[in-house]
Amino acid sequence: MLRRAALSWAAGLALAATGARAEGAAGAGAPAPAPDAPPAVVPPRLAAAAEVAYPEGAEGAAVVVLELVVSVEGGVAEARVVSGDEPFASRAVEAAGGWRFEPARRGDVAVAARIRFEVRFVPPAPPPEPAPAAPAVAGAPAVPPPPSNRAPPPPLAAPPTEIDVLGDQLPAGVSSFGRAEIRELPGAFGDPFRAVEALPGVTPILSGVPYFFVRGAPPGNVGYFLDGIRVPLLFHVGLGPGVVHPALVERVDLYPGGYPARHGRFAGGIVSGETAAPAYEFGGEASVRLVDSGAMVEAPFGDGRGSAQVAGRYSYTAALISLLAPEAVLEYWDWQTRVSWQLGPRDELSAFGFGAFDLIGERDEGRVKVGLGTEFHRLDLRWSHETLRGGRLRVAVTGGWDRTRGGDSDSFAVIDRMLGARASYERRTSARTTLRAGADVATDEYSVELVDARGDATAADDEDVEDLLPSRTDVVTGAWGELESRVDPRVTVTPGLRVDLYSSGGRAASLAIEPRIAARYALRPSLRTVYAVGLAHQPPSFVIPVPGFDLGALEDGLQRSVQSSAGVELDLPSDFTSSFTLFQNAFFEMTDALGTAAGDSGEDEDTGASRADSPLLRRSLGHSYGLELMVRRPLSRRLGGFLSYTLSRSTRSVGRERFPSAFDRTHVLNLAAGYDLGRRWRLGGRLVFYTGFPAQGASPGGARSPSPRRVPSFHRVDVRLEKRWRLGERGYWAFVVEVLNSTLQEEAIDVSCETDRCETEWIGPVTIPSLGVEARF
Repeated sequence: MLRRAALSWAAGLALAATGARAEGAAGAGAPAPAPDAPPAVVPPRLAAAAEVAYPEGAEGAAVVVLELVVSVEGGVAEARVVSGDEPFASRAVEAAGGWRFEPARRGDVAVAARIRFEVRFVPPAPPPEPAPAAPAVAGAPAVPPPPSNRAPPPPLAAPPTEIDVLGDQLPAGVSSFGRAEIRELPGAFGDPFRAVEALPGVTPILSGVPYFFVRGAPPGNVGYFLDGIRVPLLFHVGLGPGVVHPALVERVDLYPGGYPARHGRFAGGIVSGETAAPAYEFGGEASVRLVDSGAMVEAPFGDGRGSAQVAGRYSYTAALISLLAPEAVLEYWDWQTRVSWQLGPRDELSAFGFGAFDLIGERDEGRVKVGLGTEFHRLDLRWSHETLRGGRLRVAVTGGWDRTRGGDSDSFAVIDRMLGARASYERRTSARTTLRAGADVATDEYSVELVDARGDATAADDEDVEDLLPSRTDVVTGAWGELESRVDPRVTVTPGLRVDLYSSGGRAASLAIEPRIAARYALRPSLRTVYAVGLAHQPPSFVIPVPGFDLGALEDGLQRSVQSSAGVELDLPSDFTSSFTLFQNAFFEMTDALGTAAGDSGEDEDTGASRADSPLLRRSLGHSYGLELMVRRPLSRRLGGFLSYTLSRSTRSVGRERFPSAFDRTHVLNLAAGYDLGRRWRLGGRLVFYTGFPAQGASPGGARSPSPRRVPSFHRVDVRLEKRWRLGERGYWAFVVEVLNSTLQEEAIDVSCETDRCETEWIGPVTIPSLGVEARF
């Protein structure tokens, strides 16, 4: 069965803090705008000196980056840690609540703004040794001794950066983790994309497996993006880490549904990673773990106008595994490089390249037989420009190459050669409205080749493979626009429209028109309601994201979904935030071979697809609904954590049959906490719990019964312990122990019943230990 095969495969960034006073400084003014442009935004300025005490018991220098929301009255309405370590992070947040600013202004109007401040902690200078008393001279006046303490060093003033007038907050319904939180999340191993599975709306396939359903949408319908660049997968094989070094990723956002018009071409959710802006100074990160090593280094050049970053990871699991199973092969590596150059105060050019390689196989008579080999590479050339009217323009060209191969002797390789161009523009047209628009075009040339043992490729001549994965060129062209409008000080509405035209092999073409709208209503400063609804389309998709795989089949139409949600956001005391969301999604013409694989009876009716003989192209209807709850306090605080809970139901319909999705789980819970023990020790833990999916063999109708028997629930406990030491003025090195599934829990994958006896099939325990050293410099 397809599900059993999938289960088997899956299991295998001012202020100074010197103990004295600190003052902020505003950034340099921008050139005068055009006469008809909206007034420029003048950033907030500190109205009075700010006190930030150096934490008691702390050692060394440290830098904490805060994101501050400065209200129209000049107070700090919100302070959030972007980066920084404890106990410095908590001390900076506590102090920020008492700071007073002259608010940001657009012309003569005060506006709320979100800014970033860098808080630099410098340890107080020790008191000097008392000078020896001068010998007394008869008749001479007494000379007082020198002072016993020196004045504190002068404050380190730094301009605030990234001034954004509020209204640029994350869209309605989006969940996000920042870099500081991600590295503290137990079981994520510091990987931004692994943290996604802990967010509401995400249903795992199996513990530790980096593929998941999002609000009922299968893995193949979930889009992955990095800085707006489409990528085929996020993780390495064999329960490996993410394919992008964590030091490059500032945050990861999950758009579970009803997302902004700039995102499209996927009928399910969107996972979007945003890279950190270059620092234009020397620095980096490195790690050495049991199974792999990685590093990221940045160096400035051209008198600070340019920045070069190089990063990557390499696995030596092959050497380790060979000690136990000499014939087994498991390898992976990835690479990233980015070069940025500031042409002037308003223009920047960048080249961003990245890629990944994975291989599972076995050695046989001196050669490696490939069981599964995947690789992909991307090169993105981008120009960013800030216009005199206050707009932001980005133009980019992206090229890519993907390949997946496998087989016993001679193996098939499925290849995608892609080329695309995109442009986006954003401008605040008035004090209350912001316009965003863009367009793009992408071509994908798919081919199937035969790769022999030496790696030579020739055109494949296999009718079955060519029928399922035909060689062809697909082209998609699209345009989108949205207008964020603050119709009232408390109400923000964002209508949008996206239009895409798909063509495949020069024969089939499909037009997708996707209206969307989102709204946020502030009942009071700490309480908001949020709403989102929209349409989404996608070509037929493979079971899971695999480089080079695309089914085509546009002659049978696009997959479609209607996504809707309504919720409440509530800010709680002590830096707690919470959200409660109700959602409902409807899916049409799905190609969800995983979700419909539940207890295949072999009697599916023809749904009208011309290639209905393949389960990969079987069309179905889908429906999912439920509620999501999130309560969190940043994990970067001395005591932080979150509770994430999803209650949902997901069903599929094929012909006249309606049944639960094969991986429908009623309850999914994540509960995490982290605590700074002092002396740079930090301990964290996470409980993961979810109920079982429908059992395949528990009844004659299998899991396609309306109320099938389900496999037993599963839970696991992940732990993380870290000890840090200072490394220079701003760096550190740390020893980290982390374990996914420290309780060694096995997981049920099916229940088989015969007459009066049922037997549960278990796998595992799937436990991933990590022991290593990390450093930042």
